[in-house]
Amino acid sequence: MLDSVAHDLKSRLELGQPGFTIVDVRDRNSYNSGHITGAVPIPLTDLASRAKTSFHSKREIFVYGENDEQAAQATQVLKEAGFAHVCEIKGGLSAWKAVGGATVGA
Repeated sequence: MLDSVAHDLKSRLELGQPGFTIVDVRDRNSYNSGHITGAVPIPLTDLASRAKTSFHSKREIFVYGENDEQAAQATQVLKEAGFAHVCEIKGGLSAWKAVGGATVGA
């Protein structure tokens, strides 16, 4: 089954509704080898501090990582940092590719 978050996110991008940020919490090498188009690379270790300085607390943020556990951890970090609208992209880059989402280098 395809991840509904990835599918909905792709639909929103196609409709020109980019009122959100996609965050990639994987390591730099993984990001450089391929990522969702427009994703912001922020390592999990820097996530709370960089998100607070980069994004408004009401910003809608979608997160993906190496695996669903890493994405879930990143989601929790962001929620604890005061971000209310955080959602993980289950299946990460693979799920995004499965729904035909645009990627860079992947």
